[in-house]
Amino acid sequence: MQKVYPADRDWPMSFPRRTLGAMPSNVRRRDFLRQAALAAGAATLSSSLPSFGLPQVLPQPRTRAPRFPIGDPAWRVTWDAALRVLSGNIRTMPRYTHPVLVEGSTYAGIWQECAPQEGLVYGVLQQYIEPAPGGPTALQVARANHMAFFAQQKEDGQLPASIKLADPVGTTNGYGQIQMVIPIAATAWELVQQTRDDELLEAAYNACSRWDAWLRRYRDTRKTGLVEGFCTYDTGHDNSPRWKGIPNRCPDADARKCPPDPSLPRLCPDLSATAYGGRIALAAMAQALGKSSDHARWLSDAEHIRQLILTKLYSHQEGAFYDLDAQNRFVRIRGDVITRVLGEHVVDPVKDREIFENVWNKQLHNPKAFWAPYPFPSIALDDPAFVRPIPRNSWGGASQALTALRAPRWMSYYGKQAELNHLMQQWCTAIMRHTEFRQQIDPLNGDFTQPDPGGYSPAALVFLDFAHRLSNA
Repeated sequence: MQKVYPADRDWPMSFPRRTLGAMPSNVRRRDFLRQAALAAGAATLSSSLPSFGLPQVLPQPRTRAPRFPIGDPAWRVTWDAALRVLSGNIRTMPRYTHPVLVEGSTYAGIWQECAPQEGLVYGVLQQYIEPAPGGPTALQVARANHMAFFAQQKEDGQLPASIKLADPVGTTNGYGQIQMVIPIAATAWELVQQTRDDELLEAAYNACSRWDAWLRRYRDTRKTGLVEGFCTYDTGHDNSPRWKGIPNRCPDADARKCPPDPSLPRLCPDLSATAYGGRIALAAMAQALGKSSDHARWLSDAEHIRQLILTKLYSHQEGAFYDLDAQNRFVRIRGDVITRVLGEHVVDPVKDREIFENVWNKQLHNPKAFWAPYPFPSIALDDPAFVRPIPRNSWGGASQALTALRAPRWMSYYGKQAELNHLMQQWCTAIMRHTEFRQQIDPLNGDFTQPDPGGYSPAALVFLDFAHRLSNA
């Protein structure tokens, strides 16, 4: 039985840093290529989704929709198509009985790096989603996208990197890498704030505390206090030059084992930022649970790793964050790692203002680097390692829907609302031109990589979330 806190419970309000409720306040109207978008949007409705051979729960899209930025009917066509994609991606899994929102397209399952946030964004949109009779609400799906990982936690504290629809009950699959980006503790805390779910709060606090302990035990072999990367899939950067020559998974599919490579293990700014964000969320949860000593300890531990990221993994000269390899050399590939560090607010907007402005001006808002017509490329445009022609599933340059979906978590926080509005408009424009909801786009022209099948949940959520935010401007 799910328990909820009474309405009069004293909830701490000192950790508002990751709320999804804030909407843009100023939107510049643009021409969204209306005729092309309408034609493409109508064509998309015939897009088929994989069945994966398992039961699925199909909530029906409501007729309700937000007030779109302009009156072009392509917005509504694309909105309804996005809801259909998500409806088809609500699945029941062998290893967890409650329906979850899967990644879709070629990704038949849920991944820790993205599924909790995707569930959270889906839950925020609940007012627009009518569940099928007997099916889950959007917020129940959001809850399941967290609890599924907690239910599969190992005795030693390791959370699964993924849970796939093809995994049989009792499998040991999904533990060959850590694959984390947005901390599951952070999204769980945000969901608790929305739902006042006592059971979720306690489950998240216990599971994420044990997960943090696992990371300290097995992913700090150099005893630096930072989080180490052992393999490509640890950061979810498939086919990225950042990890060129490094195995995708850990030996024996065991994330405790580091491959025998002289550059490993690496100290990773994004993995360390995830640990930082998780500890900030754990501090908030401890306060909500009345654990004052834990609250203080988590804050102290968070500040410790934050300082280490800034002092060891940041280059003032380039305005970038880099991996530090086992030889204490920077791996000088400029990638979306930078946005992941900002995504957890590692750089304080007041105390570290100089660092932020340096990163923003030299990298993220530089048209030659990351401020492409369709931001943000996964590798800087002017980095020699940028991969062209762009292959499918490439974190070697393509602008990824996942990176776009994460942008609202940090851009407004650093006072870049106008730029966020622009990014959201550009992504909505690109999606309305195609509406198959694929994984990635060319950062220069907004064309989606065609070999990727459609039906990708993050792309559908990008459109729905961005349209919802722009409608409130």
